[in-house]
Amino acid sequence: MLFSDIIRFYSDKSIQEQLIASAKQREVVARYNDRVGARPDSISYPADIMDMVNKGATSFHYSVERWSNPLALIQEANKKDLDKLRIGWDLILDVDCKHVEYSKICAQLLVEALEFHSIKNYSVKFSGGTGFHVGVPFESFPNKINNREIAMEYPEGPRTIAFYLKQMIKNHLGERILDFESIKEISKRTGLKFDQLVTNNEFDPYKVLNIDTVAFSSRHLMRMPYSFNEKKWLVSVPLRKKDIESFTTKQAEFKNVRAELGFLTESRENEAKQLFMQSYDWFAKEQITNQIKELTEKYAIPQQAIPKQFFPPCVQLIYNGIDDGRKRAVFVLINFLKSCGWDHASVEREVLEWNKKNPEPLSETYIKTQLKWHERLKDTYLPPNCSNANYYKDLNICRPDNNCKNIKNPVVYPFIKLKGVKKERNNG
Repeated sequence: MLFSDIIRFYSDKSIQEQLIASAKQREVVARYNDRVGARPDSISYPADIMDMVNKGATSFHYSVERWSNPLALIQEANKKDLDKLRIGWDLILDVDCKHVEYSKICAQLLVEALEFHSIKNYSVKFSGGTGFHVGVPFESFPNKINNREIAMEYPEGPRTIAFYLKQMIKNHLGERILDFESIKEISKRTGLKFDQLVTNNEFDPYKVLNIDTVAFSSRHLMRMPYSFNEKKWLVSVPLRKKDIESFTTKQAEFKNVRAELGFLTESRENEAKQLFMQSYDWFAKEQITNQIKELTEKYAIPQQAIPKQFFPPCVQLIYNGIDDGRKRAVFVLINFLKSCGWDHASVEREVLEWNKKNPEPLSETYIKTQLKWHERLKDTYLPPNCSNANYYKDLNICRPDNNCKNIKNPVVYPFIKLKGVKKERNNG
C-alpha cells in the first residue's frame, strides 16, 4: 500500500465525518503499521485525523466503552477509577473466522437472532480481514439489569450476551454451513479432519469459527469503521443486512469504498431490554436445571407432558390473558411448556389459544416466529427465574402459594406438586 493512497483515503471528507462521529466519547488510538500510538488519545476534528496520518498513521482503533472524558484515562487506572469514568459500552459481537463465507453465514444468523429479540437498530461491518462485527449501541440498552447499572456491567455483560447468542444459533449455524458445503468440502477448506469437525455425530460449527466480543478487558480497542486493516489493506466497511450474503472483499478495497453508512449510529430506547433479560436469565439457569434433574431422579417423575393443574400460580395467571408485557409472557409460556414435556405441536396450539385471551392479541406473525425459533432449538431452555423482577413481578403475576417456597424457577413448582401427589398416593 502506497502511503500517498493512505493519505488520499483519509483526506476524504465523508470518511473523516464517519470517523469523527464514531469517536465521540471514546478513546481513539492510531496505529502506525506495526506500532501502536500513544494512549489515551481522541479525535474531534478532521485536523486531528490528518495530523496523525501525516505522521504515518495507517489505521484507527477505538474503545468499546464510552467515557465521560477519554483523555482522563491513565494506564495505571484501577477498576474503581475506570467505573467512575465509564458512562456506557456497546455490544460488539466479533465473528472470528479465517473463511469469509462462513463468517457471512454467522453474521446473518446473529442479525436474525437480534431481530428475534425485537432489535431493529443494529449495525454490521466487515472487519477488514476475514470476519464481521455485529453491534448494538448503548443507547438501546435498559438502564439496569438485575438492579445493577448497565454501564457497570463491563466486561461481564457483553460476554454473557455473546455466550447466550452463541448457544442460541449453534444448531442453525451448523445447518447453514452444511447447506453451503459438505463436511468433505469443509475439511478441505479448513484443513481439519472429520473427527475434528464432528462432535457426538454432529458437525460443530465452532470448530471452524468463533463468536466472541471485543470485551476482553477494560479499555480494549477495536478497529474503527472506515479504517484500514494492515494485514490485507482492506477497509472495515459497514454493511446493510441485505448486502451481507453478496459481500465480497473487493468491495472493501479502498478505491471501492464510499462512506455512505454509519456504524452504531441508530438506536431506540430500551430496544435491547428483552435481549438483556433473556441472556442474563438463561446464563443463570444451570443450577435450576440440576435441581429439576435431582427431583426427577429422586421421585421417578414420568417423562411426559405435565398437566395444567400442576402449573404454578404465575403461569395460571398468564393463561388468563395479559394486558402489558405480552411478549415477555409468550417467552415464559413457550419455555415453561417445553420444560414440562409438551411437544411442539401442543405448545403451538396452546400458545395460539392463549393469545386469543389477551385484551389485545399479539400478531400471529410474531407468535409463529417465536414458535419457529423454539422448534429449531434442539435444547430446552427454562423460563426466567422467579427472582427476575422484569418478568413475574413486573407483569403482576407473582402470587406465591405454599408450594412456591424454596423454588427458584417456575418449572420446579410442578415437580414439587407432583412429589406431593405421589407421596399422598403412597400413604393412601
